[in-house]
Amino acid sequence: MLIKILIAAAIAIVLLAAAAGLGLWYLMQQPLYRPGMAQTRRLQPPSQTDQPNAWQVERDVTLRYLTAGTGRPVLVLHGGPGFSFREPWAGLDALGDRHQFYYYDQRGCGRSTKPFDRFAGTNFYANMKSLEGTLGLAAQIADIERIRRILGEEKLVLIGSSFGGFIATMYAAEFPARVEKLVLVAPADVLVMPSRHGDLFELVAERLPDGERATYREFLADYLDFRHVFDNQSETTLAERNRDFGVYYLAAAGTPAAEREASMAAYAGDDANGGWMVPAVYFSLGRRHDYRNALSAVTAPTLVIHGANDIQPDASSRAYVEALPNATLRVIEGAGHFVFEEQAEAFAEAVAEFLKQ
Repeated sequence: MLIKILIAAAIAIVLLAAAAGLGLWYLMQQPLYRPGMAQTRRLQPPSQTDQPNAWQVERDVTLRYLTAGTGRPVLVLHGGPGFSFREPWAGLDALGDRHQFYYYDQRGCGRSTKPFDRFAGTNFYANMKSLEGTLGLAAQIADIERIRRILGEEKLVLIGSSFGGFIATMYAAEFPARVEKLVLVAPADVLVMPSRHGDLFELVAERLPDGERATYREFLADYLDFRHVFDNQSETTLAERNRDFGVYYLAAAGTPAAEREASMAAYAGDDANGGWMVPAVYFSLGRRHDYRNALSAVTAPTLVIHGANDIQPDASSRAYVEALPNATLRVIEGAGHFVFEEQAEAFAEAVAEFLKQ
């Protein structure tokens, strides 16, 4: 009889563990962000401080920024996710006599507020909700609206690169009346997940030299293991892992070894790239969603720029053009993902022509 009880108890424990595992798997499939969520946030920013080059978007969140040029304000969003600005873009220098460009570090990145170091609790769901609610997509999108109010602009001109292009797009979807024009530079292929144009991490693997592919696979297995992201990780260790992925990405793009190491090393230090911000937005996205219908609300003229040599296929940029009601595509030859640096003059001409219209 005792043996039967013990067996039954063991089976119950196994079933509970399996149910918990399935529950966690299901949670990680679902997006925590849905269009409209940023609108429900408290959007009125607090009184501003006298700190230079800083916006107080919430009482405990400060966003730092670089600025260049004079004239009509333009808000520039960096990509990554999590890789903040080191300096103004060369591709916008020529427009500095007509526009003042604000290059801000998104919350959880660079010199802006990084609210988490380590998670002491062991409740995965509670940790995930706290992280995503603080650094996820709704928070990032709401910050753009707060910045607009701080600047006192009726409508914003937004330029977003890579993941920043996606964030700018979703802001336009949630606040269409507040966007004058959009420039999306190689916007991240995350409108629909799973992607129909090839998974980014697999695209990187395909382009890596043979000698680096095996170590990359080992790295990726750990990097994408979000089930254990709260186990002994810190802002510093996660930022370092994100830089490690950046090195692989640059290798896949054909960047020389010394140059890619130096590029990522520039992010180390007190103003490092984002750590926790990256899993936060991944939790926002989940693994299955389709945000294209939300883009039908966007009324602003949109220019989508794509580098002909980008790892990300042009089909991903075309997906934005197809989903946005008033968008055009410009492909720039001789450029990869970072068009504003690799073909600065052609980039400047395209943006200047679009903003004049």
